[in-house]
Amino acid sequence: MLESELQDLSDDADYAASQQQGSASMMVSSDSNKQGSSSELEGAEIIFLKDNVAIHPTQFASERISGRLKLIKQSSSLFMTWIPYKAHSSDARLSDQDRNLYAIRAVPFTDIRSVRRHTPALGWQYIIVVLSSGLAYPPLYFYSGGVKEFLATIKQHVLLVRSADDANVFLVNDFQSTLQRTLSSLELPRAVSIACGPSNLSGDESTMNENQERADGGVSSGSVSAPQFHGRPRHKVHDPTRDLSIQVLEKFSLVTKFARETTSQLFGENQSNGFSFSERRTHIQTNLDHPKSPSKVAENAPDENPVVADPLEFDKLSLVWGKPRQPPLDSKEWITFLDSEGRVTDSESLRKRIFYGGLDHDLRNEVWGLLLGYYSYESTYAEREFLKSVKKSEYETIKNQWQSISLPQAKRFTKFRERKGLIEKDVVRTDRSLTFYEGDDNPNVNVLRDILLTYSFYNFDLGYCQGMSDLLSPILFVMDDESDAFWCFVALMERLGPNFNRDQNGMHSQLFALSKLVELLDSPLHNYFKQRDCLNYFFCFRWILIQFKREFEYEKTMRLWEVLWTHYPSEHLHLYVCVAVLKRYRRKIMGEEMDFDTLLKFINELSGHIDLDATLRDAEALCICAGEDGAANIPPGTPPSLPLPDNASFYVQQDDDDVL
Repeated sequence: MLESELQDLSDDADYAASQQQGSASMMVSSDSNKQGSSSELEGAEIIFLKDNVAIHPTQFASERISGRLKLIKQSSSLFMTWIPYKAHSSDARLSDQDRNLYAIRAVPFTDIRSVRRHTPALGWQYIIVVLSSGLAYPPLYFYSGGVKEFLATIKQHVLLVRSADDANVFLVNDFQSTLQRTLSSLELPRAVSIACGPSNLSGDESTMNENQERADGGVSSGSVSAPQFHGRPRHKVHDPTRDLSIQVLEKFSLVTKFARETTSQLFGENQSNGFSFSERRTHIQTNLDHPKSPSKVAENAPDENPVVADPLEFDKLSLVWGKPRQPPLDSKEWITFLDSEGRVTDSESLRKRIFYGGLDHDLRNEVWGLLLGYYSYESTYAEREFLKSVKKSEYETIKNQWQSISLPQAKRFTKFRERKGLIEKDVVRTDRSLTFYEGDDNPNVNVLRDILLTYSFYNFDLGYCQGMSDLLSPILFVMDDESDAFWCFVALMERLGPNFNRDQNGMHSQLFALSKLVELLDSPLHNYFKQRDCLNYFFCFRWILIQFKREFEYEKTMRLWEVLWTHYPSEHLHLYVCVAVLKRYRRKIMGEEMDFDTLLKFINELSGHIDLDATLRDAEALCICAGEDGAANIPPGTPPSLPLPDNASFYVQQDDDDVL
């Protein structure tokens, strides 16, 4: 069970380094087991061990972190650990300190809801472990096989049943009714139903961690974390067609104290003193203590609990760096950017103008296609009309693929039925308060459904995920044409699609970059988050996933989006918007000593209370202030940057027989 399958790993430096640690590690492991007879670690036993199990913090295969996966049995309890190997050289892209942040130590299977196995046609098998709280650890890739043995070993010690609806989902300790078991295979719990107390490992936990670290090659001690991603809360009844990965995103507000503990210090020890930042930063931060009048609160703010911006933030910052906002670009000014045939003569100046003022609503139908890349800035009026006619025909061809599916075919097409059911349930609760979408049998709701279904066939690998309807809704509202809205949505998803990937790399890279930007631009706030175990930045998850759509009223959302789509002054301005909001309320956050749960609640309650113009000024100021240092902290390919080609990620799939 513990033997590695035959596999050439000579080019894997992490694995090679692990072999140098191997003998000593196993000896210490043996010693650890002997110590288990003592009162401190009575009965501890390693029942499964697998080397070269890796996670991928970024899109680059070369930056994967390999480690050792173990199942540990103690008394009647089963625990899972994953400890990364030490970096093999001083020029490693990730330091030992960064690598250790992803370690998983002694998570009990009583806190695990399910294990999902993935077997891609090209690539390596991997698993996603989902906790009872609705959170998920990052995918664990088995580069030398072993998924079958891993699941088989679990089955020997805990109740592990295969989902009736998805053969790749294995439910842990599922004692519910058959109906509930079926629902749970694709649906995470509505809320955390158990109180996750201290680990039931006997003896001194720190002693076990210390022994565990020695056995795994000297991994540093301390509280351990793993990136766990989750989404916004759901208020409707269970939908059995929900995809597991989307529910991981959907349970954003169900984070508990246990989740906070297991994700502590996610993004590393603070190194604020190590940045050789320019004098701009020093100048900016010295001005943060001058008074400024509070930003206005939206009229519909709850009177009993108003959210007031920090009055001591951003006075000189905006005045020095952030330029005043301008009126929206109108039709008269728009003409000055075009030549006689409709070409944009200076796209950079146009994007800059839109950044500072946005667009009149009447212009959005024409300009959004340019900002999103549906049309080229060099195209003429005639060329754009011709492209629209060609794309309309192409859209109808794709749409006909699902419209032509007969009922007997649909009965044999599970994926189509699941996606269709999920889309139909989502569109009827997307922006229904707007006149454009309100009322029963609204044709615009049907168009929204048709576009999403067609996209699920256009991009069958990604399909449909909850949150996509939020991104499409304003586009359809503006374009008011089914085909044009579809192709604009396609262009947007080329950049934001990784937000919805099953492996969650797109969201992870953005949250990681956000943590680095806060550390760079506000080290005291970063240190505070570190002390409060908030370095995972999950409280910003919804902001990033759907681009602040739930934080502003509809018109302001459209204004923000067109500003972000200019990619001025940065392609990743949305991350600086996050930093700007956090800095604006930093004194309240720190002064009230908010812990993770309180901070999460506070951030959610900011919806409808954020001053958009002031935030954009601050975000621009922060972006200028960060300069090249800020750009260097954002990994290449981080959304909304176009995904980077990564040929190295295509591996021959290790042959693993069907499990269980």
